[in-house]
Amino acid sequence: MNRRYKILLLVSILSASVVSLFASSSPDGLEKVAEDKGFIVKALNYPSKVLMPDYELNIFGNDYLAVAFAGMIGTIIVFAFVYFALRPIAIKK
Repeated sequence: MNRRYKILLLVSILSASVVSLFASSSPDGLEKVAEDKGFIVKALNYPSKVLMPDYELNIFGNDYLAVAFAGMIGTIIVFAFVYFALRPIAIKK
């Protein structure tokens, strides 16, 4: 990975960690419909283990850090996926 991609990744991670703090705590569209139609209870009672429930990774005990860290992890996952998916078809200069 060259220097340009490393800088882009760093800027993306910092941006995601800051911008995620301003995300709305209101439910998104699909969650709102599930609440209105009454089947949100089924989703809440589903016995699954997820990495970041409600877009938080609460390993620090602080709500702000939990959201910021989840934004950072999500950015790294998306960046890695795009980087490795497009790497084989990238035009070499």
